[in-house]
Order: sequence, then structure tokens, then C-alpha cells
Amino acid sequence: MGQINSSLIIFTSLDSLVLDAENNGYESVLSKLEWLKARHIPVIPVTSKTREEVEIVRRRMNLTDPFIVEGGSGVYIPLDYNQFELPQGETVGNYRLIQLGCSYVMARAGLKAIAQSLGRPLKGFGDWSAEQLNALTGLSAADAHRAKAREFTELFKTPKNIPIDKLKQAVHEMGFEVVVSDRFSHLIGHEAGVGRAVKHLTQHYQSALPVGQHLTTVGLGDSLSDLALLENVDIPIIVSGLKGEDSDLSKHDWPVAASPGPQGWAIAIDKICQDEIFMARFGAKS
Repeated sequence: MGQINSSLIIFTSLDSLVLDAENNGYESVLSKLEWLKARHIPVIPVTSKTREEVEIVRRRMNLTDPFIVEGGSGVYIPLDYNQFELPQGETVGNYRLIQLGCSYVMARAGLKAIAQSLGRPLKGFGDWSAEQLNALTGLSAADAHRAKAREFTELFKTPKNIPIDKLKQAVHEMGFEVVVSDRFSHLIGHEAGVGRAVKHLTQHYQSALPVGQHLTTVGLGDSLSDLALLENVDIPIIVSGLKGEDSDLSKHDWPVAASPGPQGWAIAIDKICQDEIFMARFGAKS
């Protein structure tokens, strides 16, 4: 079994961080990712994207650690991973799957039931062809197919004529959770969630450490959808998007990266790994 350098692991949102908001570029963080890999510091992508979408990013960026998909509904661990003992679970392709959420079939049925309860139609990714999704989102045909390859959750167009509180109430009454965003909202199973997934993986890494040695977790996020990620790590860091810092995240007394996007991501990692004063101020929780 491998060792985690300095008992440090990094959970990171993908959008606007290791992915550039304009062109999904990642060159500015490649050297930093290689630096982390050479020191056996895991980098865990956390995203609402599907497994197929994340696999493309992992190959391009040479990431080899576990990853969290579909809003904390599934945790995928490579079968050859040696940082901790492989947990029990279903084997899917080259991964061990820890499923925290419901199936996609259940999510689709839940969306229909919620729409009936509200008396308004709710349209999700499963209702649109790849071509229609391309028109709605600008995704290429191949990327649209990967975005539609959902296993646990449904993304649906956020209704503009329904109060958010009413939408959330209907979702909870049907036994689901929802993460609401401006364009698309994310319907997930009751047992899922980014916070739970982060805690689950953290426990596995902690189990590989000697008794009494604390694991320090870092989280980087840029939007309100990353709130659960940032709330469940020892060192939360806000990375501003290209349009500036998210106003909802700025309410929290968390450090903000010195630059936006990928450059800020890389600078923040430098501070975490090299700045002892920064670690003393924003270090592990007691």
C-alpha cells in the first residue's frame, strides 16, 4: 500500500478550476498536477459530471486517483489503486464503485413525480437528444452523449415560474435532494451528496495512516454548487471564476486564491504545500 505525502489530500471542483471556463483548457495546472503526483498527494475531482465526462479529463490530465461524480452520488476508485485498501462494492469497468445515490431510472421517475406534484413540466437531460442538448448547452455532439450517460442523477432545466422554496419542498416530499443553479438543477438521491462522498473517501484515506496521525483535507471550489465540498474539508479555498468571486461563497470567512481560474488554482496549491504560515492559519481542524 502506498503512502500519502504529508497526510494531505486535495478535493477539487473541475469547472473553472482545472477546467478553464472559456475553452476547458488545463495547461496552466498540468505541471502542478505532476508535482503533486510525484509527491503522492491525491487530487480528487468532485463534480456533477458523469463518469464518462470525467474519464476524458482524467486521461488528458494524467489523473490516477479516485473521483466523485454526479453530485456525490458515485465514488469511483481505480482497481489498481494502492493508497488504501479497496473497499467492498460493485466493480464497474476498471473501477470499484461506491454508490451513495439512487439509480438513474429512479431519478427519472422522481423527476416525473415532482413535475406532477407541481403541476408543471420539468425537462431533464433524458428528455433531450444529443442534438437538442448541443443547442441548449453548446456541448459538442460527443460531449453531449457523455453528459447524457447518467448513472445516478438527473440534470433538469431550472423552472423560472416556480419559487425555489416550492421546488425544494416538492423534491423533499418525493424523497430526493436538489442542488439548484441558474440554468440547470441537479436531482440526486436522498442518501447522496458531495459532503457525504468527501467524508466517505476521507475515511478510507485516514484508515491507511498510522493511529493518531491526522489526515488534512483541502477543498477548492468556485461556486455555490461547491459549498458542500468546501464545508467538509479542513482547508476550504475559494477560486474565483473569470467573472469574479461567487457572492454566495464570499459570505464565508474562507481564503480566496490570488488569481481566478486555473492560475489561481495552481497558486493556491503552492501556498498549501509550501507556506507554513498559511497552513498554521488555515490548517487542520482541532
